[in-house]
Amino acid sequence: MFSKISGNQKNIFKRLLVLLLVAALSISSVNYDTIFASSTVSTSNSDTSSVSVAPTEKISDGAILHAFCWSFNTIKANMKSIADAGYSSIQTSPINAVDDSYPTMKLYGGSDDGKGGCWWWHYQPTDWTIGNYQLGSREEFKAMCAEADKYGIKIVVDVVPNHTANNTNKVSSNLKNSAGGNLYHSTGFTKCNSYSNRLQCTRYSMDGGLPDVDTENWGFQNYFINFLNDCIACGADGFRYDTAKHIGLSDDDRPSGVTNNFWSRVTKEITNASNIFNYGEVLQGDNERLDAYVREIGSTTTSSYGSKIRSSITSNNLNKGSIQSYDVPSGVNTSDLVTWVESHDNYINDGTWSQLNDEQVKLAWAVISARKDGAPLFFSRPNGGGPSNKWGTNQIGIAGSDLYKDDEVAAVNKFRNAMVGQSENLENPNGDSNVLMIQRGTIGNVIVNAKYNSYYINCQTQLQDGTYYSITDDHSRFEVKNHIITGTIPARSSVVLMNYTDNTPSVSLDNFKATFTSDSVTFTLKAQNTASAYYKVNANNVVYYTNGEPLTIGAGDPVNTEYKITLTGVGSDGTTVTQTYNTKKVEQGAGTTIYFEKPSSWSDSIYAYVYDESGTTVQLLNAWPGTAMQKESTGLYSLTFTEDFSQPLVIFNDKVNQVPAAKLQGFAVEDNATYNSNGKKQAVVDNSVTIFYKTTWSNANIHYQVGTGAWTTSPGVAMSTSNVAGYKTITIDLGTSTALTACFNNGSGTWDNNNKLNYTFTTPGTYTINDGNVTSGEPSGSSSNTITVYYYTTWSSPNIHYQVGNDSWTSAPGVRMSSSVNGYKVITIDLGTNTTLKCCFNDGNNNWDNNGGNNYALNSTGTYSIKNGTITNGTPQ
Repeated sequence: MFSKISGNQKNIFKRLLVLLLVAALSISSVNYDTIFASSTVSTSNSDTSSVSVAPTEKISDGAILHAFCWSFNTIKANMKSIADAGYSSIQTSPINAVDDSYPTMKLYGGSDDGKGGCWWWHYQPTDWTIGNYQLGSREEFKAMCAEADKYGIKIVVDVVPNHTANNTNKVSSNLKNSAGGNLYHSTGFTKCNSYSNRLQCTRYSMDGGLPDVDTENWGFQNYFINFLNDCIACGADGFRYDTAKHIGLSDDDRPSGVTNNFWSRVTKEITNASNIFNYGEVLQGDNERLDAYVREIGSTTTSSYGSKIRSSITSNNLNKGSIQSYDVPSGVNTSDLVTWVESHDNYINDGTWSQLNDEQVKLAWAVISARKDGAPLFFSRPNGGGPSNKWGTNQIGIAGSDLYKDDEVAAVNKFRNAMVGQSENLENPNGDSNVLMIQRGTIGNVIVNAKYNSYYINCQTQLQDGTYYSITDDHSRFEVKNHIITGTIPARSSVVLMNYTDNTPSVSLDNFKATFTSDSVTFTLKAQNTASAYYKVNANNVVYYTNGEPLTIGAGDPVNTEYKITLTGVGSDGTTVTQTYNTKKVEQGAGTTIYFEKPSSWSDSIYAYVYDESGTTVQLLNAWPGTAMQKESTGLYSLTFTEDFSQPLVIFNDKVNQVPAAKLQGFAVEDNATYNSNGKKQAVVDNSVTIFYKTTWSNANIHYQVGTGAWTTSPGVAMSTSNVAGYKTITIDLGTSTALTACFNNGSGTWDNNNKLNYTFTTPGTYTINDGNVTSGEPSGSSSNTITVYYYTTWSSPNIHYQVGNDSWTSAPGVRMSSSVNGYKVITIDLGTNTTLKCCFNDGNNNWDNNGGNNYALNSTGTYSIKNGTITNGTPQ
């Protein structure tokens, strides 16, 4: 990736200079190997030749990608990207049969019963057979495994033998019969009240009411082992055991006559048992006996270490004394652990989705993946998920966030592959706990800088003498002389140093554009590590080229001519690579316009840094900080450009602050899109509930819960007097949920909670509550002579100051508006016998929007949306 770094870090031209220097040296007669490392020191613990970054033979030696809720076909389609990012294995979500009563492909459908769709259906098995509607069929699983084999990648399957779906009517009769009709423990439907009580923990039902399977039943064990063997026959290389600590160890408490032999059988009586990787999810705390689970399963998680790593990153404290320990019982071999920054349970249930941003995840990942022990598991967050949106695009089956293949993540994955067998040494350079250096033998270093400014390192190192360039995209240069390392680590980033040269042949076009408006366009032909290279345009003859030659097309051709450019390169070993590009000559258009809503703390001079890194040379609209944007209204800025880009990206900044943050890729440019600090704003959907509540109380509050979120603080939120006599009203934004639970009170201890059942609204819309009865729509007798105003603003508590017809204006600052959806506030105003309304808005602190002194004139009843000075009919779109 390519991104401007703020503060004292290198500017964009310095980055380009390094890239161009590397390219120039590689084109000349200089040995390319010496660019990345020149070594003069040889020790018994080093290898001065270029290391291999290929996937590791053992799963525990490499990095594991947790492809959370990715379908088999999606994993297969992304296999090359996963391999290129340095992963040695992939962990799937559970592939067993599931309850398909509610086959909506949403990660979370808005209700905890899962009827709107939910990710956890595949964690509630109904049979031990391969395939379900969420991930795909057995044949698709097999094809995915075959594709993984092509890249040397192993497949780990998540399995859940401890329990079944709570709707036991959906559980397969074959599975029930395998256990002789006694599939569950006699206490399997009784809730566990003490996880520290090993008998309860391993034989009672967990929270959530999932029935506990009799995993000691010989018939069930045979049935489950057959499933494991089928997975192995299809290509699986390992298994993760969900809720492993709820399955008894050989010496755990048990009823008389019961033998706890589940772990012995499933790890030893399977096909190719000695080569299968097994690990158990053993969450620490409550007498979990982690050391014993390691002995019986082979490996386990270390959840406490993940918690410590997250705490270290959020506090920017990388003290080696704390990070060194994996927080497991003494005697546990730390090479038998699986580590993580966050698991899917941390993300979904423990709130790490809002606690960690992408930058923090990358820093933490660099720490755990660069270390010698603990197989690191990278949780792929939902596509679009993160601090501003837990569920992102909220879809099962698609690929998750691209963070898994970020250059810093990929670089440290490859480092891990290359460092197998090397010793480990952690140091805080010069005692600075904001910086951690992870040294592996004498051939590799990863340096993590948690500071918000660049860090110049000058300290002792085990690394061999020579010149090193980080294999991350910024290619930062470091010198090691007499075992003293010097160089600069960019702010909030990591550098990866080792003796690595990529000799894979590659061909590409620099400056490529998917369309062009000029009579002709010139691209630069690139070829690296090739014995020969050639191109072909449409049906024309093959033309051989050398690296850096120009290719010009389009001269004299009519508009709408299409061109297919095929590049082929042949490596010295005969390996052939091909790249195809499609471009088209088009008419000059009106250009691309983007909008940005700046944070209130930024200055009023806003810039858009537009660039395109889809080719091997970055295209710029203008050098950093970019192009000055036009101020449209308070907080809103725009930019229109006509230049052609293939895949343009944008970073917004005021020369001091920037979004996305330093070292993160820019937002994808879309014409007429509006962006804020979190990226492109989604189209506004009126996902709200409006309530008319009939009461004689002079003051009425609504105490409510959106979806499964937290309840408001009692007594709740004050309701407004409606335009219908005797009713109070409010509009509540549901966010990404679809449900609202509520009750009402007068603020003095008198409540209406619907006879302790509360009031439940399961879809957005307008509702009337009268004497405990809920009906759709507004109450009868409501005035049709009203105006509803949606006003877009960043103010937290705006007021509308208005005049109905020729009546008097309200007293300043006016009437408080209610929250609505996606940045809008809303109010409905009764016009009485009038037909017009004039209004303006303010934040209660003497900041006004009066439409440039003209106010806003609404000349008929109805619904209006006001955004950035523009009035449109209807609800926000």
